[in-house]
Amino acid sequence: QVQVVESGGGLVQPGESLRLSCIISGTHFRIDAMTWYRQASGKQRELVASIANNNSPQYADSVRGRFTFSMDVGKNAGYLQMNSLQPEDTAVYYCHSQGHYAAGYFQPYTAWGQGTQVTVSS
Repeated sequence: QVQVVESGGGLVQPGESLRLSCIISGTHFRIDAMTWYRQASGKQRELVASIANNNSPQYADSVRGRFTFSMDVGKNAGYLQMNSLQPEDTAVYYCHSQGHYAAGYFQPYTAWGQGTQVTVSS
């Protein structure tokens, strides 16, 4: 099976930065896509940034130009660099991964992390 673990959240002031990490672990798997979502209190979960099939990252309009999503394929990791954070960025950030893993034969997986809280407040 494949597991996803996020880290790096915290409390920062407006204008500051944070870097979130997403580590994928398991045996005999291949990552096809990795996506960051966030969910603010009382709101629906929304897509923040995604990378699929080693293509260029895609961003939500609300974070484009401030957030940068990168992947380290060798480490099965993804990083979300968040700059110029604003109070409206406050949310629980989730990492989601899709791909395939070998269990006799290659079969698809989809896995979510537990989320990491980001709070932007003065």
